[in-house]
Amino acid sequence: MAPSGPGSVRRRCRRVLYWIPVVFISLLLGWSYYAYAIQLCIVSMENIGEQVVCLIAYHLLFAMFVWSYWKTIFTLPMNPSKEFHLSYAEKELLEREPRGEAHQEVLRRAARDLPIYTRTMSGAIRYCDRCQLIKPDRCHHCSVCDKCILKMDHHCPWVNNCVGFSNYKFFLLFLAYSLLYCLFIAATDLQYFIKFWTNGLPDTQAKFHIMFLFFAAAMFSVSLSSLFGYHCWLVSKNKSTLEAFRSPVFRHGTDKNGFSLGFGKNMRQVFGDEKKYWLLPIFSSLGDGCSFPTCLVNQDPEQPSTPAGLNSSSKNPENHQFPAKPLRESQSHLLTDSQSWTENSTNLGKGKAGMSNPALTMENEN
Repeated sequence: MAPSGPGSVRRRCRRVLYWIPVVFISLLLGWSYYAYAIQLCIVSMENIGEQVVCLIAYHLLFAMFVWSYWKTIFTLPMNPSKEFHLSYAEKELLEREPRGEAHQEVLRRAARDLPIYTRTMSGAIRYCDRCQLIKPDRCHHCSVCDKCILKMDHHCPWVNNCVGFSNYKFFLLFLAYSLLYCLFIAATDLQYFIKFWTNGLPDTQAKFHIMFLFFAAAMFSVSLSSLFGYHCWLVSKNKSTLEAFRSPVFRHGTDKNGFSLGFGKNMRQVFGDEKKYWLLPIFSSLGDGCSFPTCLVNQDPEQPSTPAGLNSSSKNPENHQFPAKPLRESQSHLLTDSQSWTENSTNLGKGKAGMSNPALTMENEN
């Protein structure tokens, strides 16, 4: 067996360092349990009824917090399926072709039957040289994980994992339950925190735990509320963090609302159709992560006009009837020339009124 080189040692050291934020949160959570359950509830509270109510509510929030945090950390990010990987012959052809139109022609042929709507800023097929695959919509390469991640939102150091399609719901619940956890601690600890400054507490070590517990809970509540509110806004718009900073590019141009289906449908994209699972860290998101329904309509009047063939009545995503089949079963018209796309939309329009949505066009052709 070959000895490990300096590069391998550095990678191992980085992996260990990446766990430091997770260890910090775990230690902080363990101390907060001791400070609240033992020092505050059992030692400092004199009313038995108050003790019981606080301990039951606290342990419920604590369990949901730990469960969602655990799922966010240890749920592996999903990678593109094998159909997005190039064949051996296509890889050889790409290596022989210089960067340019010939290179793109190889990628266009390989992506002809893939459900791809987005492109690069220059209008080219989104291709990952590192993973040697055609990127599905909303997929990005993570430099930390060194992999392409489906519907990548961001790489979070506090969970030492990529937040994407497979664990985004868990991440949202982690933010929600951690915020509720901190708010609950701050609210129930407030009266004892005031007693600390008015010398109303006995002179024991519990008083210092009570003081620092309130400061920590209040401080994290402020930061978590802003972060959770931001991600709630992203869910309502069906955006990822990356898409909020750089809008996805479609054939007709940049469209920041390209994946927005309306508030209700956007919520179900993340939390699923069964509401009984919404508050539980159990995977229930819709789709396979490789293809997503899209209206392909500009709703922002400041953006360029809609592509030819789209009716003005289709600008409201709530009125769209999206295909029931997975989009991967439909041919992507973004990889063909604009003339054939317009002709197909025109022919379908003669048979059925209102079928101007490219997603519906693809569905009816199949």
